[in-house]
Amino acid sequence: MPAPTPTATKGPPTLPSTHPLEVLNALVGSDAWPILRLGLQVGFFLVVALLLKRMLDLRPLTRLPQPSRPDRVYRGLVVFLAVLFAALLLHQASWQLTGVLRPEFVNFMQLHDRRQFNPAHRLQRGRILDHRGTVLAESQEALGRAYRRYPYGRAFAHVVGYQDPKFGTTGVEGAASVHLNGGAPASLRGWGELGRQILTQDPRPRGQDLVLTLDAELQQGAFELMGERRGAVVLLHPQTGALRVLLSTPAFDPNRIGPELFRGADPSTPLLNRATQGLYPPGSTFKVVLAAQALDAGFSGTLHCPAEGFTTSSRYKKIRDHEYYTAREGGGTWKGFGDLDLGTAFAKSSNVFFAQLGVRYPHDTFYRNAERFYFNRRLTLYESPYGRWSVPTGSLTALDDSDQYGLAQMSIGQGGVLATPLHLGLIAAAVANQGVAMQPRLVEADPPTSLARFMPAATAARLTEMMRRVVTEGTGRTIHSKQLAIAGKTGTAENPQGEAHSWFIGFAPADKPTLAMAVLVEGGGWGSRAAAPIARELALRAQARGMLQ
Repeated sequence: MPAPTPTATKGPPTLPSTHPLEVLNALVGSDAWPILRLGLQVGFFLVVALLLKRMLDLRPLTRLPQPSRPDRVYRGLVVFLAVLFAALLLHQASWQLTGVLRPEFVNFMQLHDRRQFNPAHRLQRGRILDHRGTVLAESQEALGRAYRRYPYGRAFAHVVGYQDPKFGTTGVEGAASVHLNGGAPASLRGWGELGRQILTQDPRPRGQDLVLTLDAELQQGAFELMGERRGAVVLLHPQTGALRVLLSTPAFDPNRIGPELFRGADPSTPLLNRATQGLYPPGSTFKVVLAAQALDAGFSGTLHCPAEGFTTSSRYKKIRDHEYYTAREGGGTWKGFGDLDLGTAFAKSSNVFFAQLGVRYPHDTFYRNAERFYFNRRLTLYESPYGRWSVPTGSLTALDDSDQYGLAQMSIGQGGVLATPLHLGLIAAAVANQGVAMQPRLVEADPPTSLARFMPAATAARLTEMMRRVVTEGTGRTIHSKQLAIAGKTGTAENPQGEAHSWFIGFAPADKPTLAMAVLVEGGGWGSRAAAPIARELALRAQARGMLQ
């Protein structure tokens, strides 16, 4: 897929014509500025020389009377001021020569000093590239200043972020700002280039490129498949943790950052990174977590799942399966599933079964198991001595031990349990990687690192069989394909603000997974209808690109 047509790069930020900074910038940018600057410098030194002559009286020492004590104090003060002035000049000179070695100061100058002659504005930040070398962000020069250009526009807005002298930085642009500025060379070659720029006083200093694990074509494809719908897509490599897609929609255009974006008038909240910050009820995708708990505890046998549902007390509404409501809406009745074993209940996504399964175990067992899956934690996407980008995973409401109904609700992914799409993608990846969750990676050069073991390998193998069955004969059978064996779990999460959220998590190929996924469509309804087809299409595209081998 060719790169999309680049969005027009915004021009320099404008200020009111009477604003002092605009007047100063216009003056500095004019053809007359070099002559005027030379005149100002000559005038400055003439004034300083005249003041020094008058204060120190540069007559021959033989004609000078012995200075009085006040004169000595006065002259000492003048000498002190002269030394201080010289120190400031030396400090300024050190900034001109080695300012790139002071990353915090460079960032400050870039983001908060809008003067035309600020040398930080001429800094050509390094490019941000995908794992195949496709440009995701680069610097271009306009009117003597460097501006960032984002060829893919909204498709990478949240993960790549933006860098703007007025509105700051976000995403990778913010977390890796020092690296992109060239302030922390990671190799001898980088230090050599930095030394060359210092010695030659390069008027166009350049930072360092940063190669991400993302795949531009898959990310753009996910963006097109999501369209205007709200939600998120996460694709990652189970064995290395390399993130291939980290998408949030709707998005904003990083080439056109303006004050209207921050006024909060847009109800679609385009600034929110739903993939990493959006906390949603996971619905039936959470049954992967509860099934692992039951398998580890040695659960076997069946549970009876009547049509009328299940509740822990007559005071509470019964938890029912969606087939009950489908039959009622059609004017009929449903006889229920009857007795179900774990594998069949998982494939059919029976809420009645998993609500009963959850309350069979103590609350502390539920919490220990969920926290083993990294709930109530944070994930680090980028870290250096100068910046860190960490994101939440999921959260669990602390229930009283007597609250059985709350536990039943959480056991089906509702009530007090929330998760981000990235977190659920990580859970799917752990199942695909024999129970081991790898640290999610955004930077290609970072080595793969094990994060935690979410479950024993035997449990992961059983879950893989169950998730494959979901696609071949269960709630995900609409995406069953002869071209690619996908294993997964659909989810339909109740949404108090409207239509239910649509979820799908899984991996492919089922027998030797090399791609894990999580797709969320806000208000999309059944997981099999909205989220699952997007996951299937992206898996097929990845297969066509040779990424599923």
